[in-house]
Amino acid sequence: MTEPSTPAESDVLPPCEPFRFDGGPVGVLLQHGFSGCPASMRPMGRWLSERGFSVVGPRWPGHGTTWDELGEHTWVEWERATGDALAELASRCTCVVAVGLSVGGGMVLHLAATRPELAQGVVAINAMVRRPELVLAPLLSRFVGSVKAVGNDIKKPGQDEVCAERIPMKAVAELGRFLRVVDADLPRVTAPILVFSADDDHTVKPANSRRIAERCGSERKDLIRLTNSYHVATLDHDAPAIFERVASFADELASARTADSA
Repeated sequence: MTEPSTPAESDVLPPCEPFRFDGGPVGVLLQHGFSGCPASMRPMGRWLSERGFSVVGPRWPGHGTTWDELGEHTWVEWERATGDALAELASRCTCVVAVGLSVGGGMVLHLAATRPELAQGVVAINAMVRRPELVLAPLLSRFVGSVKAVGNDIKKPGQDEVCAERIPMKAVAELGRFLRVVDADLPRVTAPILVFSADDDHTVKPANSRRIAERCGSERKDLIRLTNSYHVATLDHDAPAIFERVASFADELASARTADSA
């Protein structure tokens, strides 16, 4: 299979480019997380496309380029990138599932709350939705330019999510603003959700996943433990099980939607 080309972006590293695989009427959006890039989601995208799904993996502005560019963009720009990709996918698919890793999980939950017509289901993988200590980040950004990034929390050897090596404090402050919005949004989420949570996540506390399951307004909320992965579970030992579960979830929602419209 040949991966469709995307418009040239001279400042974007090749592994970090957004991706799109055209397929059938069931669509899946795959959103990377903060300081990461689409490389963490591309293997999942290829796997799903080989099974007939239409797949898109957007890139957030400031991500996948030089680390200092992270501080030049706002969470509203990240939201626009995900929302535009989701709307485009929904325009050509009969059923869409939005999947997000880490802060990307927070983003798809936010869009499920604010634009519920775009996705029939949501999947949050080791999602971050709350980190109260970031309230101090705007103040710290006046004195600290950047901090060392925490990335590649992967148990499986030989994997690379291609993440930033440092993070500007301005970007950390922006992350804090976004998470406060996401956490407030959770009760407004009504779509069916799958929540994957690694027991040994060294980046995001599993309490985030429990909070999603407890606070979301969805009738269906499946909390699934990952016992053989760290944070970037889409590149880890549990990845095949995640892919299978997401595909089954999407097919199930698509079948229910077809039955309802019959």
